[in-house]
Amino acid sequence: MLVDSHCHLDFPELNADLDGVLARMDAAGVTHALTISTTLETFPAVRAVAGARANLWCSAGVHPDERRDGREVSEDELVRMAQDPKVVAIGETGLDYYRVEGDTEWQRARFRTHVRAARRAGLPLVIHTRAAAADTLAIMREEGAREVGGVMHCFTETWEVAEAAMELGFHISFSGIVTFKNAQALKDVAARVPAERMLVETDSPYLAPVPHRGKTNEPAFVRHVAEEVARLRGVAVEEVARATTANFFRLFHAARPA
Repeated sequence: MLVDSHCHLDFPELNADLDGVLARMDAAGVTHALTISTTLETFPAVRAVAGARANLWCSAGVHPDERRDGREVSEDELVRMAQDPKVVAIGETGLDYYRVEGDTEWQRARFRTHVRAARRAGLPLVIHTRAAAADTLAIMREEGAREVGGVMHCFTETWEVAEAAMELGFHISFSGIVTFKNAQALKDVAARVPAERMLVETDSPYLAPVPHRGKTNEPAFVRHVAEEVARLRGVAVEEVARATTANFFRLFHAARPA
């Protein structure tokens, strides 16, 4: 039994064949998935996908570098969204300086709003950080993210960043990137993270793992991520599956296994 802890089932690459995607997910032994919100505009579609099956849940939030909504989400709005029984997390949120030029204070303000909403709602955070690890960790500390915990999704940072996040009560989630040949530093992190702090994900439709690299990713492929993490740790894939599934339901406590 495996859980895809981060995917985007509302994105057209997957939603156009949602029945097929979910059938292949079932066939691969991926029993549950969390589909992630990235904009206010598309949240209704995210919620609709999560409502289609008992083994799917969703988050509520706005991606760090997303600007298409034309306005900022409020703390109260996120708390209202989080009252939906299918919403089990706040995010994805965080900081992403990779593509942003000029002032980035708006990103930091948005991140603070999400952390505060998560604390009010009592739900964990799904955090995205890219080229911004120091600021991400600083805001997590300043805003009390430790109170609700969460996950550093699609982790690509150093062991030191992983340690700092885990000290704040966060989990580390590995995506298909861990299967890439040039990701040795990340492989080293995957070998070291305590089993009780580990999750696996696809971030589909992006970042398909080997042997599907370059193709459209989907939740069924999370098995390849788990297999690589197991290889790196010298354990059976079933051990990784058991640990990451238990971690998912402990962290996302509002989700109930179907």
